[in-house]
Parts: sequence; structure tokens; C-alpha cells
Amino acid sequence: MIKEEYRILSTTAILGYGFPISSFDEGMRRNPHLIAVDAGSTDPGPYYLGAGVSFTDREAVKRDLEIMIKAGVGRKIPVCIGSAGGSGGKPHLDWNREIIEEIARENGLHFKLAVINAELPKDLVKNALAEGKVAPLDGTEPLTHEIIDETTRIVAQMGVEPFIEAHKGGAQVILAGRAYDPAVFSALAVEQGYDKGLATHLGKILECAAICAIPGSGSDCMFGYIGADYFRIEPLSPLRKCTTVSVAAHTLYEKSDPRILPGPGGHLDLTNTNFEQETPEIVKVTGSKFVYGGAQAVKLEGARKVGYRTVSIAGTRDPVMMQKIDDIIAGVKERVADNFRDSSIDYKLNFVVYGRDGVMGALEPLRKQSLSHEFGIIIEAVAGTQELANTICSSARSTMLHFGYEGRRATAGNLAFPYSPSDFKAGEVYAFSVYHLLQVDDPAAPFPIEYFEL
Repeated sequence: MIKEEYRILSTTAILGYGFPISSFDEGMRRNPHLIAVDAGSTDPGPYYLGAGVSFTDREAVKRDLEIMIKAGVGRKIPVCIGSAGGSGGKPHLDWNREIIEEIARENGLHFKLAVINAELPKDLVKNALAEGKVAPLDGTEPLTHEIIDETTRIVAQMGVEPFIEAHKGGAQVILAGRAYDPAVFSALAVEQGYDKGLATHLGKILECAAICAIPGSGSDCMFGYIGADYFRIEPLSPLRKCTTVSVAAHTLYEKSDPRILPGPGGHLDLTNTNFEQETPEIVKVTGSKFVYGGAQAVKLEGARKVGYRTVSIAGTRDPVMMQKIDDIIAGVKERVADNFRDSSIDYKLNFVVYGRDGVMGALEPLRKQSLSHEFGIIIEAVAGTQELANTICSSARSTMLHFGYEGRRATAGNLAFPYSPSDFKAGEVYAFSVYHLLQVDDPAAPFPIEYFEL
């Protein structure tokens, strides 16, 4: 029978975002059983997965990890990192492992490191597809061998099982590839026998650290306690507090259904969840249940290269041009297309108008009611090589700069450019190409673990 609360210190919303030492010290005073952090997300888009680079800064990641690992190793508290390097592929894992080895070497630390790989061989995915074990998620096209071949890398999103296996293997620090965000926080509590529904819900809150507090912050620590039939959530800065509304609101973060939250192995059912204000700063949560699904599955994420990008940033505050901006954009696109009609250039040309619908695009409800006195315009060209993208962007930029329209009074340029050079070579462009479910017999099998004595 569970008697003691299991205590978890979440340091920051994403590894590398930072946290105050004072908040971390407050967390350590509460004697945590686990120090954990989520290091990744698909939020920054497909580039980082496809290119195999981190979207967080190396020195910032090292700073956060050095504080966590020194404290954890010194007091024999497990340290868990999920979705290493931001996207959790093999190059991200290697990058993060190198930082951990550097920290151990520079600080004279000795500990056992577990590294959990989440990048899958393409042949494995192809074989699973041939066996009917790969299914698209809502809104995703069916997967094909051609798409798999075009994809730079494919990662699977692990649940709690690989973390538990690594901990049982004696690891003091666990570095995981792509992981279900709550799993890094919930796994060891589940291993200790705590309710999986409560542990998963707590992990869902802790994954973004103090964002669930008022005022919220992605760069501050949060503390979680889980008991037999409840969990509690507490900010570690005197500047913040948790309320029933702030914690409930964060529960719905990135979810389309307020009651059912799907994840590896089943779903979290919040139908009977209750949020209680235990103290002015602490919220107590009860009633969350984990409902196990049918066939075991893990989510696949993959990205493929679609070309190279060049962008130009400009502005205008001519009210006549602003009224006619759609016609002008259409005219520029037509002019560029005509210029390269006889060439073999395959390109995409896009215009984003900030001050009107740059954030929401076609979903902007006030698109025709804009009272802006100026527009910011981004001209984006994507083509098969950087040189071709440069050519298309340059043509569109110069065409728009001198495009004639009815009511135009000046013969000077239509656009103001804040930078020189005006065109920026943005490099490789990636798109998500795999967003599917892979059926598995063993949810730990796709995630091999290596152990290292540092």
C-alpha cells in the first residue's frame, strides 16, 4: 500500500529555457524522488527533425543540465531527459549525450547513463507498413514506401516503458530520444505503483513547468506530489501561484477534446477530474483515470526536405496600396510566372501580410475590417536549390517594389526594407511527411537502450 507521496521536480518547460537557481533550490529542499525535464516538441516545425539539429542553444542546455545532474548525482536522485535535442532523433541524442559527458568530465562526476534511441530504421517502418501495422492519424495521408524513402528520419514517440526499463537497469541519468511529453515525469512514479492516470495527468502539467502558474513562465521550476488517489502541483517561486483555473486550463493545452487525452497505450479520461484549491499556491487534483486501449501503438514523426527558402521582409503604409494588396500580390505572382514560363524552375511563391492576416491567414475573422495604418510583408520563395529560390524571391521583390497600380501617386518604390541586403537565404526547407501510428507488440521494443559508465 502506498503511504508516501512521490515527489517530482520539473525544472523548465524545455531544456535550455533556463530556470532561477532560487526556484531549483526550493525544489531540492522538498527532497524530490525525481528531477526531470522535457527537451523537445514538434512546435518549432519539421526543420529541426529533418536537419538533425537542436532548436535550443548548446550553452543554455549545458547550463540547465549541469545544475540538474550535479544535484541529482550528488544526492542519488534519478535525472530524466525526454526528447533529447528537441526532436529526439539519433543526431539530437548524440548531441545531448556529448554535453552530458562533458559535464561529467569537467565536474569529476561518476554515474551510469542510459541512452534510449527513438529513431527507427526505414526498413522497419516499410516492413510494418507491408504488414498493415501503420495507420494515418486524423488528416494525414496514408504512408507509402516512396514517402518513407524521401523522409530524412523517422522517430517514434516512446511511453513510460523504456524509462522504467532504463531505471531498472541502474541508470542514474536517463537520456531519451523522442518521448511522449508526460512520460518523462510519470514513468518512475508508475514503476513505484502509483496510479497511471494520476501520474500521466501530473506529467501533462509538469511538462511545461511553471506555465500552469499565475503568472505563467516557461523558464521556472514546478513541483509535483503524487499520492494514492491524488496529485498536488506547487510553484517554487514566491512570485507565482497555482489556481484551479490555471491548472485546469493547462490540462487542455494542445488538446482538441476537454475530456479525452490520447497517448501511448490508451487515453487519459478527465470526465470525473476535480481541481481543488488546497492552499493559496497549491492545487490538488483527483479523479483522473487512464483507460488502456486495444492494440499497442506508438506515434511516428518524420520530415522530408522539400527545397530551399529565400525570404525578403518589407513594409508599406500607402493606404491605396494597402487597399489593393490582394490585386497587387496576384499581379506580382502572375508577372513572376510569366518571366519564368519557359524555364524548368519548380517553385512556390508566398506572401504573408502582417497587420491584416499574417498570424491567422484565411482564418482571420477581422480580415476585411483591418484598421492598420501599415502592413509588414514577407515574400517567401521555395525552390529546388538555394540559387533558384534566390532568383524567384529577387524577381518577386523587385516586381512588387515597382509594381504600378491605380491611384499610385509616386513613382518611387512601393516598399520599405528594414535590412540590407533585403533578401535572406534561409537554407533547407522541411515538411512533416510521417505522422502515423505504428502497432507494436511490446511498447519498449522499438527503443533500444545503451548504458555508459561515465
